Amino acid sequence: MLKTGLELKQQQKLSPLQIQTIKLIQMPIQELEQKVRAELESNPVLDDEPDPNSETEARDVSIDSIKEDGDIPAYRLKVNNWGKDPRPEYNTFSVKEGFTQSLQRQLGFRDLTPHQRDVASFLIGSLDDDGYLRRSIDTIVDDLAFRANIETTPEEVEEMLKVIQDFEPVGVGARDLQECLLLQLRNMKQSPEVKTAIRIVDECFQDFSNKHFQKICSRLNITEDELKAAFGKIVKLNPSPGGQVDDSYVDQSQQIVPDFILDEHDGVLDFTMPRFNVPEIRVNKKYADLLLEAKGSSERAQKEAAAFVKQKLDSAKWFVEALKQRQNTLSKTMRAILDYQHDYFLDGDESNLKPMVLKDIAEITGFDISTISRVVNSKFIETHFGIFPLKYFFSEGMENKEGEEVSTRELKKVLQECVDSEDKKKPLTDEQLVVEMAKRGYNVARRTIAKYRGQLGIPLARWRKEI
Repeated sequence: MLKTGLELKQQQKLSPLQIQTIKLIQMPIQELEQKVRAELESNPVLDDEPDPNSETEARDVSIDSIKEDGDIPAYRLKVNNWGKDPRPEYNTFSVKEGFTQSLQRQLGFRDLTPHQRDVASFLIGSLDDDGYLRRSIDTIVDDLAFRANIETTPEEVEEMLKVIQDFEPVGVGARDLQECLLLQLRNMKQSPEVKTAIRIVDECFQDFSNKHFQKICSRLNITEDELKAAFGKIVKLNPSPGGQVDDSYVDQSQQIVPDFILDEHDGVLDFTMPRFNVPEIRVNKKYADLLLEAKGSSERAQKEAAAFVKQKLDSAKWFVEALKQRQNTLSKTMRAILDYQHDYFLDGDESNLKPMVLKDIAEITGFDISTISRVVNSKFIETHFGIFPLKYFFSEGMENKEGEEVSTRELKKVLQECVDSEDKKKPLTDEQLVVEMAKRGYNVARRTIAKYRGQLGIPLARWRKEI
């Protein structure tokens, strides 16, 4: 039997104010400054210069008080919740550049056609977290055609892959571990040890992976000392040039203005937001007069002018209110983070950094997780122990034997200590590392050990074995 009926769907539609606020929240302070300047240039109703014809003491009023049918006085409206101190000069800090961002930047320096650049850019986006290209060239060709509408050939993709393999960090773009190691070795000064290392990886990779040292010496006709010297070069190579998502950064010097500055006095934590020259925003009186003149007019031109002014007034209202909401959201979120990580912010001791995820701060502030994510992204805080991106303070955690929650950073630190103190002739397997961690009071599963080991760039036990 065929049934028919009506299905009602509720669809939430964001208001212009909400859309504006979302965009402003995710902007770092320097980008916000540019946005405000651009808004002033594009909206003639907004003005950052005092009106010489207005009263000396113009009163601050809410832009919501403007009524479509009422009088519109000349007024000023300014955002008051910035810090009192003048904005500091732009300083140079060591911040972080994402792995993919670094590759795209290097791509920009290459002399390529727009088509070649598109292919290479797609390849960069196809690399996994370790910096490897795990997919076949033919699959990439198909994906370029179906997903990016770019027609290419396997030969051209191979050519662009070679371009990427010439980027830093050396080894990126490899299709397997053997190719990754060879790329790094061939990029080194070709000393006798390096040349021997290339032969080992190129001709005896399986024996090398299984630590069959005598087979390698016999096959390549080299001495044990020559093997040891070459092996010393290989073990220093990076098997994971891309790192992991959370650790795939390289130091880069950039000019930034921190969005927050931490203040600590006798254990009491507070913060300020560096003063940002948000101009005083006022309605230009001639446009207000134009709207008043158009009221009740039957002239089409005047009505069109009035509609234009009304649209610009609404735009000004949404923009100023969005600025206020941005300040409130950032301030409330930073307060929650400081309270949650109070012990850490006293002295920057990582062992005091509690496990914290976006949901924790969302529940404290009452904001959505997506809002907290936008606040955290691309925002920095300056402390007495360094300058950090807000996302640095977020990490998952688990309980130790005492039932206390510890952060993943603390676990990684202890894991690194276990590896550093091991007998390099008999390095600890992942199973043995589980036991060592348990001895130190941390119950961690083997798969978690493997995950953290990979994120720390620690190779498998057989790779850490020394002759």
